[in-house]
Amino acid sequence: MPAPTVPTLPDFPWDSLAGDKSLAGAHPDGIVDLSVGTPVDPISPAVRAALSGPAADDPGYPTTHGPESLREAVAASLRRRFGVPVDPAAVLPTIGSKELVAWLPTLLGLGVGDTVVVPALAYPTYEVGALLARAEVVRSDSTAALGPRRVALVWVNSPSNPTGRVLPPEHLRKVVDWARERGTVVASDECYLSLSDGATSVLHPDVCGGSTEGLLAVHSMSKSSGLAGYRAGFVTGDPALVAGLLEIRKHAGMIVPRPVQAAMAAAAADDEGVAAQAATYAARRTRLRAALESYGLTIEHSEAGLYLWATDGRPCREVVHELAGLGILVAPGEFYGPAGGRHVRVALTASDERIDAAIARLAGGSGDGRRS
Repeated sequence: MPAPTVPTLPDFPWDSLAGDKSLAGAHPDGIVDLSVGTPVDPISPAVRAALSGPAADDPGYPTTHGPESLREAVAASLRRRFGVPVDPAAVLPTIGSKELVAWLPTLLGLGVGDTVVVPALAYPTYEVGALLARAEVVRSDSTAALGPRRVALVWVNSPSNPTGRVLPPEHLRKVVDWARERGTVVASDECYLSLSDGATSVLHPDVCGGSTEGLLAVHSMSKSSGLAGYRAGFVTGDPALVAGLLEIRKHAGMIVPRPVQAAMAAAAADDEGVAAQAATYAARRTRLRAALESYGLTIEHSEAGLYLWATDGRPCREVVHELAGLGILVAPGEFYGPAGGRHVRVALTASDERIDAAIARLAGGSGDGRRS
C-alpha cells in the first residue's frame, strides 16, 4: 500500500508580496497596507464586556453547538438585518469563517471524483478546501457552462471578494434551482452581507422559496463587528446539513471558546455597532475610489463589501509595484484567479489617517508622469 501523501496546495499568496511590502514600508511616512481585509477599528464596548464577563470565568468545556441563547441571538439578527428566517437549532458557531470554508468539502464527505465549483474570481480558500478534500475544482460563473458535469458543491459569494460585485436575487435563485435539480449543495459566503444596502442572502425567501434544503450560508463577524481576532463565525441553513456538520465537529473538537460565544451573542444584538461599521467603510470607499480614479485607475463593480477592484489594463504586478513605490500596498488580482491578472484589489481596512495618507500619495503621484 502506498504511503499517504499530503494534498498539494498552492503557495500562500501573500508570501509573494514580501518584496513590495518592504518597498512600501520604506516610505518616509510608513506603509499604507491595503492588501488584506484586516479590521482596524475599535471593537464595540458591549462585545468586549461580554468577552470578559461571566463566560470568561467558566472553567468547563463549551459546547460545539453553543448555548441556545447564542443561536437565538444569531437567528434574530438574520431576521432583523436581512429578512432571513432560520431555525436557531440550525445555527452552528465556527472558529471564524475561513476554517469552515477550508474544511467544508471534507466535512460534507467530498473526495476524489467530486467536483467543487467556485467563482471565476474567488477567495483562494474555496479552492484550497476542495484540494484538501482531493476534489476537482472548476472556476465558473455560469452553471450553463458546466454541461452534464456532476457537481457536489457550488460556492457563491455576494458581495464578492475581491470584486465587490453584488449578485441579484434572480441570479441566486437560478443557482439554487439548478443545484436542487442535481442534488448539489450551494454554499453562500455571506461574510460581507452587512456591508451592502442591496445584497440578498441565499436563505432569503425570494431566493430559496422558503426552503433551506441543500443550502448553507457562511457568516463571519470579522467584517461586520471587527471580530477577526476573536475568530467568530457561524454557518446556518439546511437543518440536516448543519446537523451533519455539528456531529463531525463534536468528534473533532472544533469548538468556539465560551467567552467568544458570549461575545458573538452580544455582537448579534449590536445592530447599531454593525451599522456604524458599515457606514465607516462606505465613507472610506467613496474617498479612496475617487483618489484611485484620479490617479488613472478604473474601478469595476465594487458597489459593496470591503474592497475596490481596480485596473488600468497593465499586468497586476506592475501596478502593485508602482503603488508600493508610493508606500501603498495592494493585492494583485491574480491571487483570486487567472481572470484577475490585470486588476488589483484595494482594501478599505485602514484607519482614516492611513486612508488620508494614501489619498495624498495618489494625488502626488497622479498625472502623465506618475510612471516615470
